[in-house]
Amino acid sequence: MDEKMALTYSNMFPLGEKAPHFTLPDTVSGEKISLSDTLGEKGLLVIFMCNHCPYVQHLLDPLVDLIKKYQAKGVGCVAISSNDIATYPADAPDMMAETAQKHQFSFPYLLDETQEVAKSYQAACTPDFYLFDANQCCVYRGRFDDSSPKKDVPVTGEDLIQALEALLAGTAIPEEKQRPSMGCNIKWLQD
Repeated sequence: MDEKMALTYSNMFPLGEKAPHFTLPDTVSGEKISLSDTLGEKGLLVIFMCNHCPYVQHLLDPLVDLIKKYQAKGVGCVAISSNDIATYPADAPDMMAETAQKHQFSFPYLLDETQEVAKSYQAACTPDFYLFDANQCCVYRGRFDDSSPKKDVPVTGEDLIQALEALLAGTAIPEEKQRPSMGCNIKWLQD
């Protein structure tokens, strides 16, 4: 991996913190979508991701299936891409819309062009997962599972499933069960 694709771990957003507000354009519908538009009755899963990252590509279809299952149980979802699209054109809005349609996203795929939303969530890598309860308080931040593109471990979504099940059951997710996500670093705008 080159320096720009450096393996990066989550910053681990503080548990109990409120979900930072956002209003961003949806790359499929063109509409502006805000935090309140994405909340489910039971909570909200916020994912920072992008098109070109091999860590995202590795789990994308199982992730989309998992999201559909939990949306039916009252958990909202939104995906946000914050990469510098001038440097990484594969993450441009038209390509994001194409990815969303190809993989049949049941959730909005938003563009954070200024990267202010990524900064407010302390996002560091793609994918980076944040689960908020019905009061918009962070109850989980961490990985999808123990798999990665070059690891001979099946994609199960085990860590995120445990967090979602705990959310639905109204039980706390122990901090020791919250392991950082890892992936490509967010491609920050150059000053």
